[in-house]
Amino acid sequence: MTQPTPDTLLAYCRQGFEGELAAELSDQVASLGVASYCRAAEGSGYVSCHCIDGDAAAIWRQLPWRELVFARQLTWRLAQVTELPANNRAEPLADCVAGHVDAVSQLWLEHPDTNAGKQLSRFCRRFTAPLQRALRQRGVVTDEPGACRLHLFFTDSTSADIAVSEPSNSAPWPMGTPRLRRPRQAPSRSTLKLDEAIQTFMDAGERERWIRPGMTAVDLGAAPGGWTWQLVQRHIAVTAVDNGPLDADLMTSGLVEHVLADGFRYRPPRPVDWLVCDIVEQPRRVFDLVISWLERGDCSAAIANLKLPMKQRRDTVRDALARLQASPVAHSRRCGAKQLYHDREEVTLFVAPTG
Repeated sequence: MTQPTPDTLLAYCRQGFEGELAAELSDQVASLGVASYCRAAEGSGYVSCHCIDGDAAAIWRQLPWRELVFARQLTWRLAQVTELPANNRAEPLADCVAGHVDAVSQLWLEHPDTNAGKQLSRFCRRFTAPLQRALRQRGVVTDEPGACRLHLFFTDSTSADIAVSEPSNSAPWPMGTPRLRRPRQAPSRSTLKLDEAIQTFMDAGERERWIRPGMTAVDLGAAPGGWTWQLVQRHIAVTAVDNGPLDADLMTSGLVEHVLADGFRYRPPRPVDWLVCDIVEQPRRVFDLVISWLERGDCSAAIANLKLPMKQRRDTVRDALARLQASPVAHSRRCGAKQLYHDREEVTLFVAPTG
């Protein structure tokens, strides 16, 4: 059974944050003068946003994916296909896709990032080749440069949402999650948070400008050194501030100075390029710390994690972003926040020069 859904946005999120994403999408769509409503089953890992009196395709193109805090991926849903026959799923799916698009840049088969959804991962991998053949038989080009990306989002093995995304305004990874592995030399798994933040908030050109060898950084709450390790791999000199011990191998790089101090009290003797911070503390206190560094000119850019309370998670993030936009810091910098794949009950704050 095929059901067209041309006025619907489909976004993925961390399981348990469907309510926050639904509220965010509703607010963003309303800001564009369009009424909408969201469907968000608790624990599903995704949200559908239905535009009532507006063009969903136009809305989708006006919503900057990078600025959506709780959305891992943002797509425009074209149709839903259900009751796929177990012995022939590729043909009806390909027929439906061919009715909506004739060329795409990539084909991604995806599923919710939930325990139940993960059971579909093997199916999606094995089904990709048969579906690609069926699409080519119908004249659908699946490697057209510059075209939209095609998403087949399976909620079970017989049901899929057919959606598209713009490569320039969406996560560049299937399911919106980078597949990063913790390097054996890294002192802690938290190193992946900073790695993902750098890849998510900056494109290749911005990384080349903003993360250069020879830059300087301060890592507040550094121990055991996971975030410091990421910066050292990029040949950035780091002052690692923490009363706890750092990984011994990290200190052999020659790029790390360990300062035994409270991260909330430390001030650099001279301005640095980057402040990074993953201190476990109330989000408002961490936010105030980061803003004070930026406003005084102690750093040019910052990446910090804000640990969210059990309640009012959306309000906490919205308040932080509103205060950030009201600060003089925002006048010459790009500011934002995002709940990354390697974040849990937290979001990552990002502030960097616009040039």
